[in-house]
Amino acid sequence: MRRTVIALVVTLTAACGSASGAASDTSSSAAPTTASLSTGSPVPPVPGIEAEAVRLRSDEAIGGQVQVRVTNTRAEPFTVTSVAIDSPGFSPLPPKAESAHYAPRQVIDLPTPFGDPVCDAAAEPAAALLTVVRSDGAAEDQRVPLSAAILTTIHEEGCAVRRVLDVVDISVGAWRDEPDGVTATLTLARRSGADPVTASRLARSVLIQPTVEQLPLTLASGAASVSTELSFTPASCDAHVLAETKKPYLFVLGVTVGDGDEVSVDLPLDQPDKDALAGMVDRVCG
Repeated sequence: MRRTVIALVVTLTAACGSASGAASDTSSSAAPTTASLSTGSPVPPVPGIEAEAVRLRSDEAIGGQVQVRVTNTRAEPFTVTSVAIDSPGFSPLPPKAESAHYAPRQVIDLPTPFGDPVCDAAAEPAAALLTVVRSDGAAEDQRVPLSAAILTTIHEEGCAVRRVLDVVDISVGAWRDEPDGVTATLTLARRSGADPVTASRLARSVLIQPTVEQLPLTLASGAASVSTELSFTPASCDAHVLAETKKPYLFVLGVTVGDGDEVSVDLPLDQPDKDALAGMVDRVCG
């Protein structure tokens, strides 16, 4: 059974719109220039509060969030009771409740989700939307300038994936148990355009080693689809690895459309696929 990209891919579809069309030149996968993206107005400073977006390893493992690193630059304490990211390059999300007390000069990271990329707008200038409670109990909604270079990186990555997936659908299906692992079928199916599409590499996870029978796998110019066999075996049966890995089923596929740059796309696996991989690990390592 064929399953299409759903995790990052689905969330990107609505926000980034469609780059579909019958264009056959390689410009269909070209990234828009920074100058072509709409931007918001600069965010005026808020006395006593500074904010920066940072991405920790734990954020990468969870996905969909960064840390809003808030600093109290004054001598008076305050408490932050909610936080959200305000960026023209991401769809807005409701504020996340918090209870972070900032002593004078204190720095605290607040885990904060970001929305789907909006691919015709730049990620910066951005702001941290904070509800701040002062020492006298007064609550204030503050829009604090957010130093957000990492949001620009995340935005560029997400929109590059969206442009690739406007051209080609990537699916994994027809799962079969083998004595030392499982096999499946990897398919590239054209959605638009006529540019050749090439999958050139597939990275392993900490836990599982994928092997592609035919790599690079190329969807020729004008072709409708191409498939190859894909196998998975345990990369390690070490108990520590089995217990501690944060991304056991994340496999990055390197995909190029036409003469464009290679884009890292997460291999699409839904929950039954992940269950099949977990069962394989238990069976082979048990």
